[in-house]
Amino acid sequence: MKKNIGIDAKPPERVCSDPKCCWHGKLPIRGKVIEGIVVSAKAQKTAIVKREYFHYIPKYERYERRHSRIAAYNPECISAKEGDRVRIAECRPISKTKAFTVIEVIERKR
Repeated sequence: MKKNIGIDAKPPERVCSDPKCCWHGKLPIRGKVIEGIVVSAKAQKTAIVKREYFHYIPKYERYERRHSRIAAYNPECISAKEGDRVRIAECRPISKTKAFTVIEVIERKR
């Protein structure tokens, strides 16, 4: 049973019985929704997502490129791999470093 998570995202095709899954469990989604690329999926049920953005420097009236690495919960029904472009959403803290969850894979790496 897939539930409505309140965000316009494509639900996963596989089904899981994970209570921390936003699609099949009881994990509520709130706050920010971010797109990025998975740079590491080595830890169990965790994906490290790299987000690149521009930061304005008023003194020089220019932008500089910055990036951040966000640890996100990776449920079994989605199971994003390295190189995949994903959408992550903020949720309650799942562990010390994880407060985001992967809600959909936008583009799989070939």
